[in-house]
Amino acid sequence: MTGSEVPPSFRLAYVPGMTPTKWVRIWNERLAGVPLILVAVTAAEAADALRDGDADAALLRLPVDRADLSAIPLYTETTVVVIPKDHVGAAVEELSVADLADEVVLHPLDDTLEWERPPGRPAFERPATTADAVELVAAGVGLLVVPQSLARLYHRKDLTYRPLTAPDEEPSAAGPESALSGPSVPGSRVALSWPEARTTDLVEEFIGIVRGRTVNSTRGPKKAPVAQEAAGRSTRGGGARGASAGGSKSGGTKSGGAKGGGPRSGARSGGAKGGARTGGGTGAGGGRSAKGAKGGRSTGGGKGSGKGTAKRGRPGRAS
Repeated sequence: MTGSEVPPSFRLAYVPGMTPTKWVRIWNERLAGVPLILVAVTAAEAADALRDGDADAALLRLPVDRADLSAIPLYTETTVVVIPKDHVGAAVEELSVADLADEVVLHPLDDTLEWERPPGRPAFERPATTADAVELVAAGVGLLVVPQSLARLYHRKDLTYRPLTAPDEEPSAAGPESALSGPSVPGSRVALSWPEARTTDLVEEFIGIVRGRTVNSTRGPKKAPVAQEAAGRSTRGGGARGASAGGSKSGGTKSGGAKGGGPRSGARSGGAKGGARTGGGTGAGGGRSAKGAKGGRSTGGGKGSGKGTAKRGRPGRAS
């Protein structure tokens, strides 16, 4: 940690499609004195922004190089197909990879999905960016498979999107070890990443926010445990003082003759309310204690007499 070198602000980079609004709001509520600055970067620029010190942390899509960057996976996005609204696929709730077999599927250079084998037929030329690919879909050149957040980001009135599902895993005639009828559908994994060598207190604060930790959690403000320890000492001190006082309930109970002590021990604690209830209760030669009596009058046989003298008590048996 480098908590002694707290920067004046916290810079959070994010790639297209990310919406850190909720986490920014929580940050502003908890750390109002430390501005959070959002830094928009492309998917290809995110890792370099962390290494070059342009951002303290980043919301990006995996994978990242773990040699010098730490990462916490947050969630996996749904993969969807962007299609024109008048496409036949718009009539169904979802599309399968098999449904794209005869379609031209655009594969932009900044694609973040890790395909083993992209679905459909490849386009003559790969678009440079996802934004360019969306324009080509609107022009009727082909379809586009992207994470759902990007489909929302580049939404157009003449386009829509449908979730993409994998084909049924049915073995072919070649046997169960043969390839399936189509490629599987990868999901886009979103993560919070930061330089491992710069895991500052502010980075830890943001990690706690994205993980849903409350202010009073174990990684909350560092002053909280100190306050709890002080409160514990105060409680223990109060209990000790109470135990030493002769008129306290707890003190009287512990010092009375409840555990078979002699009549003298019961008489000594009779001045406390607690002692009145327990003094001489099972002492030798003593009668049973009275309920609610005050003072030494309730102790059974203050000097070991054979008869109990407490009010409402039953006569004791002579030893």
